[in-house]
Amino acid sequence: MSRNNNVSQGIDWLVVWLYALLLAIGVLCIFMAEYKTGIDWLGSFLSGKTSYSKQVIFAGVCFIAASFILLADSKLFTAFANLLYAFGIVLMLATFVIGKNINGSKSWIPLGGGFNLQPAELCKIFTALALAKYLSRQETDFSKVKSQVIGGIIALAPAALSILQNETGLALVYFSFFIVMYREGLPPGLLIVGISFGVLVVATLVVEPNVLAIILTVIAVLTIYFLRKQIKKQKSILTIIVAVWFVCVGVQRFAVPYIFNNVFQCYQSTRIYSMVGKDYDCELNRHKGKRPDKPVKKPDDYNVRQSKIAIGSGGLLGKGFLKGTQTRGKYVPAQPTDFIFTSWGEAFGFIGCVSFLAVYLFLLFRIVKIAERQRSTFSRVYAYSVASILFFHITVNVCMTIGLFPIIGIPLPLISYGGSSLLTFTVLIFILIRLDADRQMVLR
Repeated sequence: MSRNNNVSQGIDWLVVWLYALLLAIGVLCIFMAEYKTGIDWLGSFLSGKTSYSKQVIFAGVCFIAASFILLADSKLFTAFANLLYAFGIVLMLATFVIGKNINGSKSWIPLGGGFNLQPAELCKIFTALALAKYLSRQETDFSKVKSQVIGGIIALAPAALSILQNETGLALVYFSFFIVMYREGLPPGLLIVGISFGVLVVATLVVEPNVLAIILTVIAVLTIYFLRKQIKKQKSILTIIVAVWFVCVGVQRFAVPYIFNNVFQCYQSTRIYSMVGKDYDCELNRHKGKRPDKPVKKPDDYNVRQSKIAIGSGGLLGKGFLKGTQTRGKYVPAQPTDFIFTSWGEAFGFIGCVSFLAVYLFLLFRIVKIAERQRSTFSRVYAYSVASILFFHITVNVCMTIGLFPIIGIPLPLISYGGSSLLTFTVLIFILIRLDADRQMVLR
């Protein structure tokens, strides 16, 4: 099929307008977070030195990038998917050599003029393209274990590098690709095992070790009792139950404490424990002396506490534009970036937050609808990748600001300040729009 001569033909303009709306809200939120009474905000904006003026510059760059994407041929994305993925991995490796250390994370490449590039952000795009390319191959049978393992490696290789860069938050984002793989045939049992492991870890943090061991033992005994007839016919069931019990007890007694005390940094363990209302003893952590200049427990508690105060003080209808006392008093740390949601919540209250999240929800539903109308496996997998990445970022960031998730430095899509983040989400969304415009083509 020949490509449309009219570049606007077939474009889902609803997604474009939702993107533009969120971009405008983001600049507004950053402006509220940085505004100071008595300053010449127009002059400071034109100076290009404030975060909100820089965000507008980033938006201009993103507009240019989006225009190029819409003018491109959809076949380019399939042709260069693997090459771009390899380029992304090389960029992430390059940070270990030429990277700039920001907030304890050596994951940035300085570009000059005060601008920095974070390859781990861009690599999300390349991973989505590479995974879509792999799953759309005629020879790929995703019902086979080999194909599932290769798909997992494609998704998790950048995550491993992110962990080495001390970017745990961004590493977790790559697990969102498993939602895509589940849609394409990944056995639900693997997801159940993963969720169960997460529940076990949380239970290990909340419940006293001996009590949890007794609870797990009681669950195993009850399972054996209710399945006693099946066990008489098939002895292997008893072996499986005992093995699962043994693994669960081993995880809660040995594996989880070892990870928190020897693998995680003290500040990481503290953040996770604070999420469940527990205090972590840094004396147990072998990394306790590595960041003496940054006491973590108090600042982390302070961040979440001030975030909750800011959002809660907004009440039902909010305090109004530029009237938030927490925001104007600069009480919320990292407000233009990780905690940008608090500026909106304080200004416009519960109703504003619900309306704001409804825009996100509408965008996600629209992307899923776009995914399901694709003829090409490549386009469908890519669309679900975009939806999964957005969903993960939105959920984790909002839960982080209200204390339901540890602070891991994940930006709110199109809202948080940052050029790398904004460019990543722009490219992600507009590649989807371009692929959808050519949805009658079967891409591989």
